[in-house]
Amino acid sequence: MADTTKGTTRRNFLKIAGTAVPGVVAVAAGGAAQAAPAEVDLSSQVMQDTEHTRAYLESTRF
Repeated sequence: MADTTKGTTRRNFLKIAGTAVPGVVAVAAGGAAQAAPAEVDLSSQVMQDTEHTRAYLESTRF
């Protein structure tokens, strides 16, 4: 059976959409990869001694 319609058929549209989506994702990921992450200093992060933290630590004791 010959396809007599002009333009994009549903099957051709799905083929094009299936190949275009990974390309768009790759371009979007490439642009996001250029940003450098900020350095985090974990040595200065200590749990503060407050009433809430004491209550939590007491509740976790066995």
